[in-house]
Amino acid sequence: MASAELIGRRGADLLRRRRRQGLPPWNLRVLPVCASTETELTQWLQHRPWQEPQPRAVIARHQIRAQGQWGRVWQAPAGGVWISAALPWPSTAAAPGLLGLAVALALAERLESEGVPIRIKWPNDLLIGDRKLAGVLPRMVHCGGHLRLARIGVGLNVINPVPVGAVALRQVLARGRCRPQVWTTEVLRCLERACGFALAPQALVRAVEARLWQRQVRDPATAEPWRITGLGADGALQLQQGTRTMSWTRWADARDQGL
Repeated sequence: MASAELIGRRGADLLRRRRRQGLPPWNLRVLPVCASTETELTQWLQHRPWQEPQPRAVIARHQIRAQGQWGRVWQAPAGGVWISAALPWPSTAAAPGLLGLAVALALAERLESEGVPIRIKWPNDLLIGDRKLAGVLPRMVHCGGHLRLARIGVGLNVINPVPVGAVALRQVLARGRCRPQVWTTEVLRCLERACGFALAPQALVRAVEARLWQRQVRDPATAEPWRITGLGADGALQLQQGTRTMSWTRWADARDQGL
């Protein structure tokens, strides 16, 4: 059951708007604290298998063992937006590698509307300058060779304490514009918008390219510099070094290829 205090009036408006449009409402589970919203969502999907197009989301005020890329564990203290969602994803949508970028773009546009200067750190982080504001954990779930749903975890720093190298909205926006319950609703709206972005992959790629955090990266294995030339149609990072070219679908690609 959703907590009115956490999702707020805007969240309730979001649910009502979806009903008026004939769309399945969000099915929300709101927890004061949990080990990980990703774990909670997994258990929910196992207990109640995905059979309908109704999007689901687990929302927590505080996560003790939040899950990130490559199974990394991190603290998600109260004051941020911590969501793990499962959404129906059209089989005609963009390549799986664009899922996280579609969500990152939707979040970036919403934050830009507040005057926040956002850059997208490929493949799934949002930065202000060189400090991390938000992260996205995307994955597609298939069954019998068919796309079943999209799972997306989102963490957004709002008024919570942050570690060195990170930033929260409270540091760049006025206090009245940093209410976690408002941004919880905005994240849900961005997840909905991301579905639309994924249906236009070429426009999505162009919009993300315009917001890339930098134009050069270093190979994580050798520290060699590579120039970023753009994104592929599948969301892969396209790199060039003289006459050499390379494509990364994830940061570990360089290490996996022994470069």
